[in-house]
Amino acid sequence: MSTGTPSPPTDVALLGRGRTLIARQLRRAPKEFAVGGVGTVVFATMTIVSSFVIGWITDTVLIPGVAAGEVAASTLAGAALAVLGVAAARGVGITMRRMGAYFAQYRLQYRDRIEVTNRYLELPIEWHRRHPTGQLLSNVNEDVEAASFIAAPLPMAFGVVVMLAITGILLVLTDPFLALIGFSVGPALAAANYTFQRRMRAVAAKAQRLRAEVAEIAHESFDAALVVKTLGREDAEVGRFGAQSDALRDRMVEVGKLRASFDPLIEALPTIGILAVLAVGAWRVDQGALSAGDLVTFAYLFGLVALPMRVFGWLLGELPRSVVGMDRVEGVLGEQESVAYGAHAPTSWGGAAARAESVGYLYPETEYEDLSKAARTAPTTAAADDDRRGIESVTLSVAPGQTVALVGPTGSGKSTFAHLLVRLFDPDRGEICLDGRGLVEFDRTSLAGSVGIVFQETFLFNDSIYTNITLGEPFDEAEVLAAAKIAQAHDFIAALEDGYATVVGERGASLSGGQRQRIALARAIIRRPRLLVLDDATSAVDPAVESAILAGLRQLDTTVVIVAYRRSSIVLADEVIYLDYGRVIDRGAHDELYARLPAYRALIDAYDTQGDAP
Repeated sequence: MSTGTPSPPTDVALLGRGRTLIARQLRRAPKEFAVGGVGTVVFATMTIVSSFVIGWITDTVLIPGVAAGEVAASTLAGAALAVLGVAAARGVGITMRRMGAYFAQYRLQYRDRIEVTNRYLELPIEWHRRHPTGQLLSNVNEDVEAASFIAAPLPMAFGVVVMLAITGILLVLTDPFLALIGFSVGPALAAANYTFQRRMRAVAAKAQRLRAEVAEIAHESFDAALVVKTLGREDAEVGRFGAQSDALRDRMVEVGKLRASFDPLIEALPTIGILAVLAVGAWRVDQGALSAGDLVTFAYLFGLVALPMRVFGWLLGELPRSVVGMDRVEGVLGEQESVAYGAHAPTSWGGAAARAESVGYLYPETEYEDLSKAARTAPTTAAADDDRRGIESVTLSVAPGQTVALVGPTGSGKSTFAHLLVRLFDPDRGEICLDGRGLVEFDRTSLAGSVGIVFQETFLFNDSIYTNITLGEPFDEAEVLAAAKIAQAHDFIAALEDGYATVVGERGASLSGGQRQRIALARAIIRRPRLLVLDDATSAVDPAVESAILAGLRQLDTTVVIVAYRRSSIVLADEVIYLDYGRVIDRGAHDELYARLPAYRALIDAYDTQGDAP
């Protein structure tokens, strides 16, 4: 599925999908639409009643008053009460109509945003990697809003159907000849609407796509602010954003031009019809076929016919954009990819036994390839690593409570395997087990509580350090302090002016990289996972602090797997597993591997700034 805008629909398809969209929105906010519908029926009824009140006042108050030169006070009072009563009832109807429409629109936005966000959380990481963040933000914001815009004119459109039906009957009963003249405006309005829709749908679809692209570029620029500034790419980013913004502006200007030409035409045609009715009606009054009051009533009623046309024009005007927005929203909600969980909940505590059996995984754009011969003969080079994305076949086991270091050159599959261990995604083949059970057998909550991972690139929320560690869960202060001490974060946190209440800024901008890593580590430690995976999670701290962290983790009854490069951290592991070309090449104690495996020795010496042998 692509979150991009689909091709603009044809006329028939647009109307069909428009009906589907309207039916969907009515089902999702029935109470709000009911309030709006009642309000608009009251408004429509009182509007029609007002035409008879005006006709009555014309025949019984105005004309006799002009002829007599005076009007009785009681007559004026009655006329005023009639006008005020109808106006008050119309006001109540307008209030209910607008409240229902706006409440429906906001409820639809609320429901769609919640459902899209929940679907994002359910979709696998692989799906998110295939879709730019800007597109996903556009789906949950601009597209949801576009899909809900159709709700605004719906209650009024329902009421004006009633108004149109009653008005049409009254016009025919009042004067069929004038009704025929007035109704001739209808085909002209229909033709104008049809022309507008044909020209608008392609422009609306392109504008909606450009909205997503502008959001995507903006998100990338904000997310990579440091890269943009340090490399002096501000002008290039401004140009890139400006080009798409200009394109979006041009499309929105085109939309505005279409509306600017369409709306006056819709306004003008009924007015021309009223002028024709008045001209012919005056002749009919002169011939004695109508009274002056009947003509006023007819002209007023005919003016009401124009209102439904305007409302339907509004409805049809929103239809292309709303259909496109709904298509994009439904594209996310209709995704079939998901992560299936079992029902098993672990009954044991403490460090977990982890095992991988012939596990293979390649990223979606990489095809399987037999690299077993290359793994034995090819040198470890950057070019060879670039040819391989994922792991070929990994078989290993980790005993409960053991600390294991995954070591290997860049691109060997260490991080990929670390992600598989905590089931960020599932292997293409083979199985990963925790205490003898496949990860797919665990229920979601139990799995999240049993395994934890800390990444090299940490993410902190724009909140206090305390909240960033607890994430709102009910951990007490003693647990927070204990986790921070094991992560070697307590001392620097306590030295801050506000301590654990310090707000760290967006992504922890007010902290150093090492401080952010230690807070993220405390966040994982406080949850006491039975298997803790550190994906180079201490790379930004100095070796002494790293050694203290790893020594502190031994206080926990947990199994630790670390993706490591430094000799200082590797030597603290109970066992070292050396990976290359997506395979386990060798395993054993650090001293043993250093002595018998030249590739391992070269890698350790390269990362060891002192280059001393162990």
